[in-house]
Amino acid sequence: MAFRIVAHCTNCWACLSLCPQQAIRAASPHFQINADRCTECVGDYADPQCASICPVEGAIIDAAGQPLNPPGSLTGLSPEFPTLSSTS
Repeated sequence: MAFRIVAHCTNCWACLSLCPQQAIRAASPHFQINADRCTECVGDYADPQCASICPVEGAIIDAAGQPLNPPGSLTGLSPEFPTLSSTS
C-alpha cells in the first residue's frame, strides 16, 4: 500500500508539506514517496493529500500503476480533445 511519483513530476514542491506521514522527499530527477511511510492518507484524510494538490496529471500512481489524477481529470477535457495544432 503505497503511491509512487513518476517522471511526469515537475518537482513543484506542492505535495511535500502536505503528506501527514512525511513520506515524500525531494530527489533527482523527481520527488519520491517512501513506501514504508506512505499510508495513502488512510485514517488521516478522505483523499490522498499528495494527489489532491498535485497539478500534474499522471504524476502520482497507485500500487496498480493507475494515475491518481488521470489525463483530463484536472482540466475537464478529454485526452482525445483536438488541439489547435492538430486542426490546422
